[in-house]
Amino acid sequence: MPYRLRLLLAGSLAVAALVAGPALAQEEATARRLLAAAPLIDGHNDLPWALRQAYNSDPQGVDLRMDLSGSTRLHTDIARLRAGGVGGQFWSVYVPASMTPLEAARATFEQIDVVKRLIVAYPDAFELALTADDVERIHGEGRIASLIGMEGGYSIADSLGLLRVFYDAGARYMTLTHSKTTSWADSATDAPRWDGLSPFGETVVLEMNRLGMMVDLSHVSEATMMDAIRISHAPVIFSHSSARGVTDHPRNVPDSVLRLLPDNGGVVMITFVPSFIDEDVRAWGADQSAERARLESLHPGDPEAVTDGMEAWTAARPAPTADIADIVAHIEHVRDVAGIDHVGLGGDFDGISSLPDGISGVDAYPLIMAELLRRGWSEADILKLTGGNVLRVMRGVEAAAARMQLEESPFLMTNPDAAD
Repeated sequence: MPYRLRLLLAGSLAVAALVAGPALAQEEATARRLLAAAPLIDGHNDLPWALRQAYNSDPQGVDLRMDLSGSTRLHTDIARLRAGGVGGQFWSVYVPASMTPLEAARATFEQIDVVKRLIVAYPDAFELALTADDVERIHGEGRIASLIGMEGGYSIADSLGLLRVFYDAGARYMTLTHSKTTSWADSATDAPRWDGLSPFGETVVLEMNRLGMMVDLSHVSEATMMDAIRISHAPVIFSHSSARGVTDHPRNVPDSVLRLLPDNGGVVMITFVPSFIDEDVRAWGADQSAERARLESLHPGDPEAVTDGMEAWTAARPAPTADIADIVAHIEHVRDVAGIDHVGLGGDFDGISSLPDGISGVDAYPLIMAELLRRGWSEADILKLTGGNVLRVMRGVEAAAARMQLEESPFLMTNPDAAD
């Protein structure tokens, strides 16, 4: 959205809020009632990596029971999870794509350990969930269902055996790539190697189906999305992606893929990354990267000149911002193209350095739901968005695994393209 139009819209929204304050308060109260009745399931939260980076992987290195918004840079704590009505959280066990596969495998197990120690440290707030029934039971008992999602297929080190062990350790989805193309799947943000999935990559998807591990297509290329949906015997997910038809970022899901979801049954969980949800923010970031590359080529070996140049560039071109209206635009686009049964939420809290205006952490969900109610969304559709669609996908994946385990033994293929 152009900056001048954004200012006009912001002014209009401010006036509307003054006029319709009681109505907005009522819609937020309705949102909180709905979030208490059924679990809101967020598809991706990087708190485990934030704990690793800032607190030596110690879940008690900071008191997560408190609202930490004023004292730390964290987006997540128990107080704000409660305020946000979060009933189920996929904790990402992310490790960087720059690691070697064996380093990544080790670090991923360490991240799984962080999640499990988080649950042990705060048993009144969290419980490990492995199934859809677990999520509903834990939410009904007043705790937050804690699920584990792997981010980056390089962590299996080209080993289906390791994939099975990760499943046994509690991982219930795996993002096939992260920022780099792997030895078996193309990433959205790297040069393609396979035009989607390699033959071994197809086998990885099938073994995930057989195990009951959700196939996560955030971060992968459009060709990989297409291949995985074609191969998969179960619904797929996008744990933290938005719509390319609204913001032309390669991390987002194109309409050509959204149209496949009704037949597959999958769900796109809308993320709140500003450059993914606002075209002005995306374009500004691309221009910033281009300017940094230009300055580095002009001043090789002189980082101070690059820094000074970037400061001058930024001063002349202040960064635009995203807001809740952008999030809603992506939610509604996926609903309009794929259908209401195929949209969910995956904020990517604690995995990003900035958030949209109006959002400071995981307590923001009632504000988003209130805006959707103001726009005429039914309570039934809100409940699909917040968790119903994801629970349906989880049950579909569990059912596909039960069928395949009657017919298939574990897949044993090795990757002929693996690095020595």
